[in-house]
Amino acid sequence: MSPRSASVNEELRRRSQQRLLQATVDLVDEYGYEATTLASIADRAGAARGLVSYYFPGKRQLLQSAVHRLMHTELAAALAREPVPTGDDAGRELLARAIDAILGLARDRPRLMRTHMAGILQAEGFIQCAEQQRLAELLRETVVAYGSDDPDTDYRLLRALLMGAVVAVLLPGAPMPTARLRAELFHRYGLDWELGDPPPSSEDAPEPPTAGAPRPTPAPPASAPPAGRAGSEPVPDEDADADTDGPAVSRT
Repeated sequence: MSPRSASVNEELRRRSQQRLLQATVDLVDEYGYEATTLASIADRAGAARGLVSYYFPGKRQLLQSAVHRLMHTELAAALAREPVPTGDDAGRELLARAIDAILGLARDRPRLMRTHMAGILQAEGFIQCAEQQRLAELLRETVVAYGSDDPDTDYRLLRALLMGAVVAVLLPGAPMPTARLRAELFHRYGLDWELGDPPPSSEDAPEPPTAGAPRPTPAPPASAPPAGRAGSEPVPDEDADADTDGPAVSRT
C-alpha cells in the first residue's frame, strides 16, 4: 500500500482536531469543566488519549479553542443564512445577525459560555488560537459591511460590547434578560428590532427610549461609512470552573 499524501494526512489531522473540539464543548456543556477530563474528551471523539496532548497544551487551551470554533461556526451560519442580505441595508442586517448569534449562545448554552469566560479571566488569559482568529475575521468583516471606516478599532469595540452582554446574561444571581441587552445593542447601532433573529414573543420587544435620550443615526451606505463602531467578546465567572452538575465523566 502506498503511503498517504501530505494533503491526506493534513485532512485527517484537521478532522481529528474538529472531533476533539466538538467533544469538548459537548462534554463541558453536559457535565461541567471539572467533571470533563482529557481522557473523556478523547473517548467521546474516538481518538487516542495522547492525541489530545499532541494538538493542545492543556484542557483550558483546548476549551478556549473549542468555544471559539463553536462561536465562529454559529456566526458564519447566521451571516450566510438565506436570504443573504443585499443592498444598502445589508450591513445592518449582518450586524443584527452577529449580535443575535452571540447572545443566542449565552442564552442557549449558559454553562459552556460561563466556563469559557471564567477561563479567559484566569491566569491563561485570552489565547490567540486559529479558531479565535477565524471568529475575529468574521466580526471584522461584519463591521466593514456595516460601514466602519476604522474596522480594526470598531471590531474590538463590538467584541467588547458582546463580551459585556454575555457576562451580563450569565452573571450568577443577577442576570440581565437577553432581550433587554439586545435592545441596548440595537439602539446603539441604530438597528431595527425586526432585523436579525428577534425573539418570537411580542413581550420581548424593547421599551420605548427614555424621553430625551439620544437616538443613534442609522449607518449610511458603505460609500460614506460612519465613524467608529465596534467591539469585543464575552466575560465569565470564576465559579464556572467548579460546575460539576450532572453525571460524572471518566477521569484520568
